[in-house]
Amino acid sequence: MTTIRPFKALRPTTELAGTIAALPYDVQSTAEARVIVANNKLSFLAIDEPAVNFPRGMDPFDLNVYHKAGALLDAHETFGAMSVDEGAHFYLYELTMDGRVQNGLVGCVSIDDYLNGVVKEHESTRVDKEVDRINHIRGCSAQTGPIFLAYHYDEELAGIYDRAKSSEPIFDFTADDGVRHRGFMINDEDVDAVVERFDALGRVYIADGHHRIAAASEVAKARRIARGPQGHPEESDYFLAVLFADTELKIWPYERVVKDLNGLSIDEFMAELRSRFEVEEIIAPEFGCEPFSILNANDPIAAEELVKPRALGEFCVFIDEHWYRCHIPADQIPDDPREGLEVQMLQRQLFAPVLGIVDPRRSPRIDFIGGIRGLGELERRCSIDCVAAFALSPTSIDELFAVADANLLMPPKSTWFEPKLRSGLFIHKI
Repeated sequence: MTTIRPFKALRPTTELAGTIAALPYDVQSTAEARVIVANNKLSFLAIDEPAVNFPRGMDPFDLNVYHKAGALLDAHETFGAMSVDEGAHFYLYELTMDGRVQNGLVGCVSIDDYLNGVVKEHESTRVDKEVDRINHIRGCSAQTGPIFLAYHYDEELAGIYDRAKSSEPIFDFTADDGVRHRGFMINDEDVDAVVERFDALGRVYIADGHHRIAAASEVAKARRIARGPQGHPEESDYFLAVLFADTELKIWPYERVVKDLNGLSIDEFMAELRSRFEVEEIIAPEFGCEPFSILNANDPIAAEELVKPRALGEFCVFIDEHWYRCHIPADQIPDDPREGLEVQMLQRQLFAPVLGIVDPRRSPRIDFIGGIRGLGELERRCSIDCVAAFALSPTSIDELFAVADANLLMPPKSTWFEPKLRSGLFIHKI
């Protein structure tokens, strides 16, 4: 069972929601965040990435940085840009991207469900990132970034969401990237049904937000120790979440670029590649460029479609201004939820033994590019600071669920979800 409950959200006024809402703090660099905040003083990035409020060179982990985040959040409430709802509610967060709609239930989920494994995780976390979010929660006395959870589709919940949309939205705006964001309150008469449906569904899955949920749990555990065994439950015993049905989610590929070939020449690397996979060069003179290139093609969109991997076990490599399509032989694909993932097979068969990248999470020789950036971005990076790029097939939501159900961890940077949830639309004060 998943224990979920409504809460009193701190949220922007309807008029300011589009101005305040911002992409999550970890989607852009601090330098990019500084530019965004400089152009929009109300952007939630000033709170979510509070180092932008200090001169360059300031230690981003200094506690004064997190106190500044809390002060800015208080100011939003003090001056009327945001306010706390009088009663506890569930909310609906609808996102529309390229005509595709996904509906997320906004509520609070029990920290114990995370600690007891009802909320299934699939990634390991880094201590420094956990500490950052722990200090951010403490500085703000609030959870500002919702955990992105997924669950198996439920028809009754879908009906509840449809009923909620018959009311006036609490916000409705289209962001600069073209994604439309709408929010609604779940009808009061449907609250009990929401609780019952998630209780019946059982487990839910973390799609994004492993560091934020780990941080929320650490804050909750510390507060429990402080109040003692006889203390009453607090808001910190629940974490802020947006829950989406698996049928509405889209996972994009998470591409790789490498900065060197581990001492190999291009010819030596290609020999290693051919010894491990079936390799064919992509040749398409009809795109008006030789050798074939997405950026130089007379129709870049069609050229990108040509390069995209078409099935599991297929990936494409860009090196020395040429594209190659590679196939992993079927008899080399393990029947294991983690080892059979394409990102893991590539790590095991190429990145570790050939390129010497044993720990991709920490190696400075590899970088990761979300599939939303397009494959032309891989060519661009290879013209700047990298020597080879790898376009992969996207991990499916079923693969993610299978890994989590087996209590395994996904390889680093296996999934990229779009559209991204905006921060600042729903805040859980603790």
